[in-house]
Amino acid sequence: MREVKLPISSNQLTLLSMGVAAILWTQAANAAAEELPSTTLQTITVTANSSVRDRVQNDGVYVEDYTPAQQASHLSDFLNVVPGVTVGGTSAVNQRIRIRGLEDSNLKVTIDGARQEGKLFYHMGDLTLDPDLLKQADVAVGNNSVTLGNDAIGGAVAFKTVDAADLLKPGQRIGAKLHAGYASNNDELLTSATVFAAPTDNVDLLAYYGKRDTNSGEDGNGRELFEDSKSENILLKAGAYIADDHHFGASFSSTEKKGIFPFRPDYPSRIEPPIPQQVKRDTYGLDYTYNPASKLIDVDTNVYQTKTRILRDSDYVTNPGFEFDAQVKTTGAKIQNTSIVDSSVFEGITGTHKLIAGVEHYKKESDYHGVERGTTIPVSGRDEAKNTSVYLEDQWQMGKFSLTPGVRYDRYESPEFIAGGKTYDNVVGALAASYEIAPSTQIFASYTQLFNGPDLSQAIFNRDGVGTVVNNDLKAEEGSNTEVGIVKTLRDLTVAGDALQLSGKYFETNIENYIEFVRSGLSCGPSLGNDCQGAVNKDEDYKIKGVELAADYKMDNFSMGLSYARARSKGENTGYSIPSVTGSSSESGDKYMVNLAYAPTETTDIGWRSTYVASVMPNTGANDIEKPSYNVHDIFMNYSPKQVDGLKATLGVYNLFDEAYASHSSRLNPIDDVTTDFEKGRNIKASLTYQF
Repeated sequence: MREVKLPISSNQLTLLSMGVAAILWTQAANAAAEELPSTTLQTITVTANSSVRDRVQNDGVYVEDYTPAQQASHLSDFLNVVPGVTVGGTSAVNQRIRIRGLEDSNLKVTIDGARQEGKLFYHMGDLTLDPDLLKQADVAVGNNSVTLGNDAIGGAVAFKTVDAADLLKPGQRIGAKLHAGYASNNDELLTSATVFAAPTDNVDLLAYYGKRDTNSGEDGNGRELFEDSKSENILLKAGAYIADDHHFGASFSSTEKKGIFPFRPDYPSRIEPPIPQQVKRDTYGLDYTYNPASKLIDVDTNVYQTKTRILRDSDYVTNPGFEFDAQVKTTGAKIQNTSIVDSSVFEGITGTHKLIAGVEHYKKESDYHGVERGTTIPVSGRDEAKNTSVYLEDQWQMGKFSLTPGVRYDRYESPEFIAGGKTYDNVVGALAASYEIAPSTQIFASYTQLFNGPDLSQAIFNRDGVGTVVNNDLKAEEGSNTEVGIVKTLRDLTVAGDALQLSGKYFETNIENYIEFVRSGLSCGPSLGNDCQGAVNKDEDYKIKGVELAADYKMDNFSMGLSYARARSKGENTGYSIPSVTGSSSESGDKYMVNLAYAPTETTDIGWRSTYVASVMPNTGANDIEKPSYNVHDIFMNYSPKQVDGLKATLGVYNLFDEAYASHSSRLNPIDDVTTDFEKGRNIKASLTYQF
């Protein structure tokens, strides 16, 4: 970190990053060791002594470790460190998660186990969430297990909010945490307070309240990114142990953002009247676990409801028709049991079976009230979809070899005004294997069948079928995901106690009957014209291929993380990329990332992050224009004075060289600035946290 000189250009730093990566990969080609300790800046974990899926195919970001350095106000501030994951959208109401190019409509996203179904409007994101509520994000990059669910074609993201146990010190009964932060680019001010307690050994409580005020910022070229908003965040949690074996928990989390936004939030520079808007997510959850001494019983149950809402009021706008109240509500429950069974299957071969069995049911409901655009005529509509599933996975460990078969059954009832309420019955299977070919060197492979039924349409277009073609012949999306890779760890490379962990994956995802929601141009009927919308299956199958590489090194008070990710989609007939609701295509350029962290003293740590995304040429059959490359650098410093226990100050400069760019996962039109969702330019952030 000390060697980073500010006068060095972005290109020079990119070359430095690539050079360091090449040296490390060459150096690591010949040795191995045990599990790598997690780093401070890029905490991407590969868990040892677990299933093949957990060990080599899941990544995790511990937000409490990473976020204070990043001072996250957007999911991209920390999720982008995971190879294969990108987050587009500049505004907090336009956060869009992509995994290997697939949008969040093809991902399973949860908060504390509660599904998040926010399909409201294609010009904004589906997830309303403030990072200040979070402690961890577990990411399944690709679907490699029947436990994930029917709609997790691209993978899953499981967000977890903070618990009282995460904050209480040993022997502490009650405490509090105060936090304040400021960002210069958009004059963003965050204030929050958390109170946590354990009044008895068996009970824990937590209450959080936070406010975030945000004004318009600007990109690296000085273009205004319009926003004028205030948000409130609430988190309430309670948990209790009964007779040691039983644990009950209840939680409520809420993010509400009010303000003036562009009609299309992903056009922040567009010249059009801004509109008062309110975006809100409320999530209610109950959970129960039962874990007695028996290895056969480890029950985990949760019941939840999530409501995501967008409310707009455009009465003051000369041209009416932008008023609406749209909501998506998801109600569900899941029960899962894990059993550990020791057995001898064949003579001389012993093994341990970790059996995971579960039942899940959820219902998604879309509700819309508004006016016909350009009029004052009221319109409304509602629709729903249901899914019930059962699954069984056997994680069979036999010494250095593990085998994980799984099977899942889904019964999916589709929306009435998308696929005529058609019911889809589907069975999928999965098989994963891993083998330790040498000490601390493990190879793995997996094959998973995929299924995804037709989803709800965007809530604001729901008119109970008016203007929509109901496709009774719509097929469910099917396919498969195949992965192979290697994980290698070595220690004592340069000094005693250091560690380097390397991982590499190659994947192929096949998608049949890809469902695209067409906004206009469909035949409405013989006498109604040809300008209706609806869901259709694409005429060709798609294949996504790519690689993900990562290297994490730790030595005393120094850590480094390097990663590379590439994913490309291609239609089998046309060669076109998978279409994207955000315009252009789903394709993102190859991403290179370097994270460095160094603690020169017990009270101070500093860090640097470099992200380089190469240019990429979309292939949509239109007059495609290359998405340009970009290179972004962030630096930070944390300081925790010994004189005041629990106090931490953080200062960072993000987009250090004021790069003007748009993420390849955002709406991007290289020849039209007003239809491009540019990222913020240089942004100086400062924050202060005090916990007692």
